[in-house]
Amino acid sequence: ALTGALLLHRICTFFSGHRARSGRALKKVLFWPFQVYMWLIFIPLVIVLTLLFSLGAVISSMLVSPSFGSRVFGANWARSLGILTPIRVVVEGAEHAGKQRSYVVASNHQSMYDILVIYGWLQLDMKWVMKKELRKVPGIGIGCEKVGHIFVDRRNPKQAAQAISDALKRLGDGVGILFFPEGTRSTSGKLLPFKKGAFRTAIEQQIPVLPVTVSGTRDICPNKTLKVFPGTAHLVLHEPIETAGMTLDDMDALMDKCRQTIHSALPAELQ
Repeated sequence: ALTGALLLHRICTFFSGHRARSGRALKKVLFWPFQVYMWLIFIPLVIVLTLLFSLGAVISSMLVSPSFGSRVFGANWARSLGILTPIRVVVEGAEHAGKQRSYVVASNHQSMYDILVIYGWLQLDMKWVMKKELRKVPGIGIGCEKVGHIFVDRRNPKQAAQAISDALKRLGDGVGILFFPEGTRSTSGKLLPFKKGAFRTAIEQQIPVLPVTVSGTRDICPNKTLKVFPGTAHLVLHEPIETAGMTLDDMDALMDKCRQTIHSALPAELQ
């Protein structure tokens, strides 16, 4: 079984970067064999690796630092799952994410694989803003807390703002606070209207917004399904939008500029 899985891994990796027509033909042939690999090998490995990496993150965060736990165990967890799928990630604009600064990272949202792509391939100490209820999830909850992910009460904006401010002071530079401003995954892949939370945070903390465009992930794992199949994801990092000197009166303009920037890098069929 393992030999067959490795062979399928190599075949899918080879073809995942080829032309769309070849990719569609390959998917018809290999889709169901791949589902066997997925349910018998991939998902059990995901469960085991998630628990192991969470344990490593907790221990290293306590012994070394939350940044070490996140960069080493968090990012490599995401990359490991990407390799096992397998996916190919093409990154553009990596120079825009300087490690000497912190950012509010605002990304479009097409698939649960967006998190793996951003966490694994955006070279920042990524922190998610998570609803506090997720802290109770076994293994994942404590791992996320120890590496510095930010738990907030979405019904209490003041608490959320204070939690983010405290995290930035505690974690230092090179932090990316991840928001999906659409608030949910787009079923069509086209950009949905934005919510204001990310931009309020950026202005209140006076840190730049880093617009990020992710594409290709909805073909790897469509929204509201577990029909995963190998493919190529594109991660475009745009030039940061500075917020120094902005007030909340500038929030709508900041949100519109960020949305237009993210939209500009989507494939033509999603424009």
